[in-house]
Amino acid sequence: MGLIAYDGVDAAAFAANRHLGDDALGEWRAAMLRYLDPRPGLRLLDLGSGTGSWARAFRQWWPGVEVVAVEPSAAMRERAVFAPILAGDAEAVPLADASVDAVWLSTVVHHIPDLAAAAREIRRVLRPGGPVLIRSVFAGRPDGIALFRYFPEAVAVLDRYPSVAGVEEAFAGFTIAGFEAVPQVTAPSLRDFTAGLRREAHTPLQLISDEAYAAGVARLRAAAETADGPVVDALDLLVLT
Repeated sequence: MGLIAYDGVDAAAFAANRHLGDDALGEWRAAMLRYLDPRPGLRLLDLGSGTGSWARAFRQWWPGVEVVAVEPSAAMRERAVFAPILAGDAEAVPLADASVDAVWLSTVVHHIPDLAAAAREIRRVLRPGGPVLIRSVFAGRPDGIALFRYFPEAVAVLDRYPSVAGVEEAFAGFTIAGFEAVPQVTAPSLRDFTAGLRREAHTPLQLISDEAYAAGVARLRAAAETADGPVVDALDLLVLT
């Protein structure tokens, strides 16, 4: 897949625009606990950790858990809110065989060029029976995401993402232990969402035309004039064991 490579501009936009607030993080913490036992001594790999916001949250939530973060983009690592973050990617994880108890991938799978190779590498570093928790928007599932309501042209980009069935096929030998949509407060209001939007922070927006992007921004601004309440998105959590 490998849709984009994060350079300095992309990484800065991601850091400014994609870190979730406490309410949204709380929903994901609860969802993870349905599949993960964060006992003291557990070693959790945050693979494709970006600027480290998830790794930081895991360390705060579960002080007894050892969090290992791996990220391929130097620009992301330079802006990290967590340390250390190791250089590496899903096809070349810089860890020993059977050295982690669980793996977390957040909005990562569509950036991996060879998902089957990544699955084999994850199998190598993961201890038997450990869960792989994949947070993502999958192909064919745009309905729960506000971005796609205002930028419908971006659905064609989403269709290039892995589907749930495609991930299951790539992770041959794993079985699906859970699949659910997790609601999160993405922004306190549509007005805030519009004001804070940065195109470089969202892969689907980078890959549509300038005209389609401008049209979507116009739709957002018009809707923000009358919309009430928070922006709530529902990303999927796919759990494999």
